[in-house]
Amino acid sequence: MTKPIKKRLPPAAGKGRPKGAVNKTTALLKDAILTAATDAGNKTGEGGLVSYLTQQAEENPVAFMGLLGKVLPLQIAGDADEPVRVHQVTRVIIEPMRRDGENGNDC
Repeated sequence: MTKPIKKRLPPAAGKGRPKGAVNKTTALLKDAILTAATDAGNKTGEGGLVSYLTQQAEENPVAFMGLLGKVLPLQIAGDADEPVRVHQVTRVIIEPMRRDGENGNDC
């Protein structure tokens, strides 16, 4: 009977980044984006990043709401005695306005 042959692995195989460690490129990119947004905000007001985000919320509400949806917590936990309850969720579809000021629905 022959022994099974073990596959040889390189000495650093499987080491990689520790769990939860941020990629250096990702961290640098996030920092650059926040710095650029802060600089843009300082040009429009004195609030830096907050000024920039406020301006974007007013000028680009669709994109801003998408961003807001990504940064809000995914779970909302209530108190053990008073859990959070959703009573009603309403979806409202709003037709976009054309540049000439008329509603986009010509039907």
